[in-house]
Parts: sequence; C-alpha cells; structure tokens
Amino acid sequence: MPEIKARPNRRQALAGLAGLATLAGTTPTRAQDATPAPGQPAEPAATAARELTAAPGKTRLRPSPATESEIWSFDGNAPGPTLRVKLGETLRIRLLNRTDKPLSLHWHGLRHDQTMDGVGGFSQEPVAPGDSFEYRLTPRDPGSYLYRPLLLGGSSEPAGRGLSGLLVVEEKEPPAVDLDLPVLVGDWLLGDDHKLLPFPATAQEGVAAGRLGSWLTVNGKPPPERIGLTPGARVRLRLANACNARIMRLRFDGLKAFVVAVDGQPTETFEPVRAQLPFAPGTRYDVIFDMPEENGASASVTALIGPGMPLVRFVSEAGKSAVQRKASGPIAALAPNPALPAAVRLQNASRAEIIVEGGAKIDADNKLDLSGVDQARPWRLNGTTGDPQGKPLLSVRRGTPVVIGITNKTDFLQPFHVHGHSFRLLHPLDDGWEPYFLDTVQIPEGKRLHIAFIADNPGRWLISSTVLERFDLGLWTWFEVI
Repeated sequence: MPEIKARPNRRQALAGLAGLATLAGTTPTRAQDATPAPGQPAEPAATAARELTAAPGKTRLRPSPATESEIWSFDGNAPGPTLRVKLGETLRIRLLNRTDKPLSLHWHGLRHDQTMDGVGGFSQEPVAPGDSFEYRLTPRDPGSYLYRPLLLGGSSEPAGRGLSGLLVVEEKEPPAVDLDLPVLVGDWLLGDDHKLLPFPATAQEGVAAGRLGSWLTVNGKPPPERIGLTPGARVRLRLANACNARIMRLRFDGLKAFVVAVDGQPTETFEPVRAQLPFAPGTRYDVIFDMPEENGASASVTALIGPGMPLVRFVSEAGKSAVQRKASGPIAALAPNPALPAAVRLQNASRAEIIVEGGAKIDADNKLDLSGVDQARPWRLNGTTGDPQGKPLLSVRRGTPVVIGITNKTDFLQPFHVHGHSFRLLHPLDDGWEPYFLDTVQIPEGKRLHIAFIADNPGRWLISSTVLERFDLGLWTWFEVI
C-alpha cells in the first residue's frame, strides 16, 4: 500500500467532496446517579460492568519489517473491542484511564441519556489519569455506533493515538448473514521511524484540514484485510470512519452493495451512485452484499485516496464451498425504527442558523494562506467559539420540531454531528427530505444546508465538528431540550 502524503494539496484533500450533501456549565455526574428522563421507562437491569482500560501500548501499524509504534489502546488493542448489546438491554462500561491525559468516551450517534453522552467538560467531568468512570447505556435504537474520546480542548491526541471502537446494538431479529464484519478505518500520522508525530497544542493542521495521517489501518491492521468466504456468502459490513480528520469516499469493486442503514438508522435499501459513498469522520454505513458464486472471485472496498487503496478484499474460496450458508433470497431492508418520527412538521418548527467562518484560506496556487489567522482561536461559529457557560443556540420544549440552517463560509468541507438526536437532511426548498436519518452532516465549502428533527431527548446537547482538531479549537455549539 502506498504511503499517504501527510500534507495534501487542495485537490487531494477536497476532491470529490462537493457532493457530500447527498447524504450550562459542566455538571459532574456518575453513572450510579443517573435517573431516567421524565416520561422515560426505568432502566432495565444491567449485568456486571465490563472494564475497558485505556493505556499505552505498542503495535505494528505498517507491514513487517516495520517496527512497532507506541500507541494508546483499549484492553491492549487499537481499535478497542467491538462492544455488543441487544436492544432493550443495558450495557455497563467502566472506563479505566491508565494514560497520562484526561479522557471521556462519546458514544457517537447513540440516542440515550444526556448524562452518559461522554463529552468531558460538558456533560461530565473528564476522567483523570488513574481514575475511572462507569457508563450505563440503554440504547433506544439498534445500529452501528462509534465510541471515541471527546472532551473540550483535548480530543485530538487520545483519538490520534488509537482510542476508538465500535458499539453494535443488535436488532431483536437481525437479518440472516453469513458474516457480520466491523470495518473501522483509522488514520495515523507517522514519521519515517514509525513513531507518531507530536500533538502540538496549536499547529497549522488545526486551522486547516485537521490532522491528516500518512497511513491508514483497517481494524488496526495494514490494509487490505483479506477475508475468505464461501462462494455466494452474504456479508453485512459495518463501515465506520474513526479518523481524526480524514474525509474520503469509498468505492465497492466487484460486488453489488446495498446500503441498509446510514449512521445507525435503517433506510430503504439503495445502491450507492457509481458504487461510491462519502465517508467523513463519524460516518457509519451498514452494507449487505452477496459474494459471487464462482470460486476464486474477488471483491473489495476501496478508499478513493490517490490511485485508490483497497481496505478490505473478499475472496471466494473453494475450500469453504461445503460450509452451510445461512442466508438466501433477495436482500431486504431492515425493519424501520418506530422510535423515530415518520414526519417533521416544518411549519411549526423552531428555527436557528449556524454560520461557520474562519480557518486558513486556500489561494489560487492551492497553498494555505494563514495571514490574519489566530491559530489559538481560528474558527468561529456565529461569531464565537463553543462555551458551556454561554447562551445556547436554542432552547426548546421536548417534542418541538427544530430546523437548523448551516452555512459554511470557510474554504474547507465542514462535517458536523448532532448529539442525542437523529435528523433529516432537507431538500433545498424545505419541501421534503432525504429518505434516511443522519447524525452527521457534511457541509461543502460555500454551501448552506438545512437539517430537521424532533427535539425529543431532554438535556444539553452539542452540535460539534467531527474534525477533532477543529472541535478542540472551539468549533461547536449547544442546544437545550427542556
């Protein structure tokens, strides 16, 4: 696999991304103090807490004979273990922080209690080195979700050192497949000595595209990951982008892929246009496909970076042909999620506007222009940066429809994540919406998009950049549901 240039020009960093639209203060809390929100059912009984230890470790990120890199891991692995829980059950996770930095874990995309959202400095106190915190998660929706560090001013380093993982909330009746495969894509900024490059408090990467790595991994290993399958086997991929800042597109080669969920929420099945999907940090897709019946056939999922980088390669193997297959018949849609509203009454909505400004400029020669940029506070959202003690973007009563317009006046694509809620991406004239739910939206440079949702989850929730270096520099705001 060729190395990724750590400092791409504008074309490399932004090409193919313009169409991505297709798609008060800190309250210290402990898990044992959490109580159900008004109107919510009591929390189901939970089993004993599963410990998840964040600590320094070593792994070989590049192929042999490369030496091992010093990273941070969960339970000795980067990414961490895929956590699984059945819908209706409670998952208890006791985070043990054995690093030298404060931590907290955000459960990206999960709609649950605000006290468990895991934003250090906002929804909980950061977990100090040597300390622990217990998360109690009772998911409302099945689906594929990320967990990764998120704390005000301190997310980039722990995530860039390898702390991330996938949370799977299993449907009560999951589709029959022969393989359910998590595919977590990570991005590492390595030197020639295979060591992670430093994480300075202020750096050029924070005012531009973010910390773009020089090496990709798939489930913590050098790509492509090779998977041998029975000819004709049915596969469910859970694709998740855990990169700090790497925005890319995925292409499906040699297979007919059907998207069955976007950002964890079921959708009517569809084939990606030109067999490609946009893939920004925080984005997840559930994709189902059938392998060709002939022995020796191959298929792959490729990241469109440079000439293309195969991430996973599937091969039909004759020796597996005697294995009894579990799945047959047409690929069907997942059951719709009854917990989400079928419609949003836009005419009754509370409305708010977000204007994103700042950052470096890109001149006619595709070079960064840093003149006039305050590298400590380079980004502005409605003229300011995130403040947990400040005024919320909006404060609404529970059950209120909300429409938010987001205008990107920067020279970079801006992906944003709405915490605790799933939303619809509206059509340009607000006369309808795309036929799927999202929790992460990508605003192309110079464009304005609208999102809509029912504010049905009480608490204080962030709207945050998923490029972690921008988030750490204050590119976020918050809203309140009372």
